[in-house]
Amino acid sequence: MSRAQAVPRRLIFACCALPVVIATALALFRPAWLTRLDQSIYDVMLRTVDTKAPDPRVVIIDVDDRSLSTIGQWPWRRDLLAQLIARVRSEGASVVALDIMFAETDRAGEESDAALADALRGGRVVLGYGLMFDEASRASSTCVLHPVGLAIVQPPDGTTYEPLFRATGAVCNLPMLGDAVASSGFLNAAPDADGILRRAPLLAKLDGRVYESLALASVSAATGVHDIALRVANVNASAVSVDERIVPVDGQGNLLLRYRGKKRTFPYLSAADVLQQRTAAGALRDKVVFIGTTALGTREVVATPLDTLFAGVEVQATVADNLLQGDFIFRSPHGAALDGLATLVVGLTIALVGAFAGVSGGLATAAAAVATMWWGTTRLLAVTGLFVSPLFATLGAAASVTALTLVRFMVERRRANKAGREKTAAQRLMIQALLSLTETRDAETGRHSRRTQQYARLLAERLATRPAFRAALTPERIDLLSTLAPLHDIGKVGVPDQVLNKPGALTPEELAEMRKHPTLGRQVILRAQSQLGVKDDDTLEMAKDIVYTHHERWDGAGYPQGLVREAIPLAGRVMAVVDVYDAVRARSLYKTTMSHTDTVAFIVKERGTHFDPDVVDAFLDVADRFKIISEEPGTEAA
Repeated sequence: MSRAQAVPRRLIFACCALPVVIATALALFRPAWLTRLDQSIYDVMLRTVDTKAPDPRVVIIDVDDRSLSTIGQWPWRRDLLAQLIARVRSEGASVVALDIMFAETDRAGEESDAALADALRGGRVVLGYGLMFDEASRASSTCVLHPVGLAIVQPPDGTTYEPLFRATGAVCNLPMLGDAVASSGFLNAAPDADGILRRAPLLAKLDGRVYESLALASVSAATGVHDIALRVANVNASAVSVDERIVPVDGQGNLLLRYRGKKRTFPYLSAADVLQQRTAAGALRDKVVFIGTTALGTREVVATPLDTLFAGVEVQATVADNLLQGDFIFRSPHGAALDGLATLVVGLTIALVGAFAGVSGGLATAAAAVATMWWGTTRLLAVTGLFVSPLFATLGAAASVTALTLVRFMVERRRANKAGREKTAAQRLMIQALLSLTETRDAETGRHSRRTQQYARLLAERLATRPAFRAALTPERIDLLSTLAPLHDIGKVGVPDQVLNKPGALTPEELAEMRKHPTLGRQVILRAQSQLGVKDDDTLEMAKDIVYTHHERWDGAGYPQGLVREAIPLAGRVMAVVDVYDAVRARSLYKTTMSHTDTVAFIVKERGTHFDPDVVDAFLDVADRFKIISEEPGTEAA
């Protein structure tokens, strides 16, 4: 490989690597504006993967619309709920979890509350309550909650994290009911910022003590859990040890929920059927039973990745199911680092392949890498429950391909331009070099100069059809005139910036300074001619005519010499019309531009005063083609 080839490849790789590094930084620091997109990708993958059937040990008893029409309006008397609990327990349920709170005395009186308390004392019942997190709330001294003895193990490097939510208060049950049970759990599960419930806390703190969620407390009661510990990995991840089972949670004790399907995936039994003993034999035996309400006007629903109307009691059932099956969704404690590494590897691989194999190779590599990443992460989620986001690797691939395409285009364009310049004769090289001086000073003047090349060719070709001009405008001289036309404003390199780039009208002094540019341009060509030692060269002579006489007027009122009629070289007379058309039609530095129609009218008006009448007549024949060129921004020399 030659050195000339090596430099572009290194350049391509470096330019592609930069956006990949930026995408990697996004993966590591995860700005909030990308969180929503990452969550949406998680939802799509969750809907895509197959999942296990719900655990048959979890059942929901539903106070549904039929229950209300059969038993009566909600809330029911507490003694009736006591009968429901007793009935469920008599059917052999291992645990009864109440997704219902009893914060106030029953309207039927204390006897009804006492009946419920008696039923609770029968055992195997877990009460639900609500935690509060606003600064104004405080825990009531009458609350009877059931904290757990939780060992929190911090990372071995000595860093200390706060791995759980801190509640400020609680909405709890009546003290007599709290005293009647051995276990209780909070019902809280808040959706993410987009309103989708993806996770639920298993543990939380209140007044320095740790409390379980209703689902965790129910599973613990059903399975006879003795020891619970929390091992903190870092600020993003922890693990709850439930006896021998390890439950992965995030940095605030939340479990990512592995939903088993849309709403009513778990078995639902109507509370009315249970009270009236219309359930199948053994339907509740050895089950973790959640009692909740879904009747219209009483139900609490949330949106999940799989459903928009998911009952709150089924959220608790889902958490219990995940705990019982040990089937979890989780992120690696080093998830951000893994995402960043995948982004870097994918992006740099595409950059490397693209630098050597071109855009097609880079695109093929990107397509294969992204497809593999999405397929692999989806399979990983389905088989192991580990969620690795393909978002950032996809961003890295897209950034690398975009940069590769742009850089390759720029490099190839540069090579093509270089090849074209190498084929250009020495005269064209000199002309372009002189023109570049004008473009360096004034980009608008450079664009104006290049448009005039096409105008000059059109006008000269039309003028050559007239017998009086046929000898002077041979095809070779027309080509030369067209080639040299962009040089007409070369003298503006000597005009001060404050005059050259001044918007609006020029003062008399500034106008005099601007009118020096034909003379200055002629001097530039004379110096180049002297340095090259060239004499009697038709190209340079025509170049001087164009530069020095394009502001002369037919009536002799032009500058810098005040030449009259045929004393003005033909090239200067052609350039006078071309220059004025483009200046009035397309340039906006000095005055408001005119429409094509108004510009043509202006030139016709100046026929025989400013312009050679024959040149104006030829211009009118090709004016429509001038209009087409003027409406093509960025027109460059052929």
